[in-house]
Amino acid sequence: MLIRRGTTVTLGALALMVTSMVGAPAGQAHTGGHEAVFCTGTAHGRYDPPLTLPSRATRVHADVRYTCTTGGRITPATSSFDSVATSAACVSLSGAGGTETVRYADGRRSVIAIDGGTVTRAAGVLTILQSGHVTDGRGKGRSVRRTVTSLPQQLPTDCLASGLQDTRSHVQLEILP
Repeated sequence: MLIRRGTTVTLGALALMVTSMVGAPAGQAHTGGHEAVFCTGTAHGRYDPPLTLPSRATRVHADVRYTCTTGGRITPATSSFDSVATSAACVSLSGAGGTETVRYADGRRSVIAIDGGTVTRAAGVLTILQSGHVTDGRGKGRSVRRTVTSLPQQLPTDCLASGLQDTRSHVQLEILP
């Protein structure tokens, strides 16, 4: 009787372990918890000094509200992005690196270094494709892709006077597995 009870306990524990592994969220069972993080959201950015026709070094700050998906779970997040563009004007932007700190609703965070990118402007729409890596927190050491698409919130003629100060953007952030 004692042997049969021990066998039942062992088989029960084994069954529990197998069902726990099979029931793990997608991405975690096969990658050791290194699932991708995919976020989309909107940003409100400010240029300091405002963008004008002549290029100059400009600080860029943006506050972002994201909806993120990771391992089949959806969670809200907020972010702050800071950069110093080495040469920025109404018609061009270079040196589009920077640092983004994403704060997830579960209390975790990802600190991201953006270290490369390309900038295009067509018909007033600014598109920035950026790459980098996570330096701390969720996804540490993993590669990042970031896409920012924005329209200025002011008239293009403001480039001639006070300069462009604000922007609203759509942001897509991917922390790759």
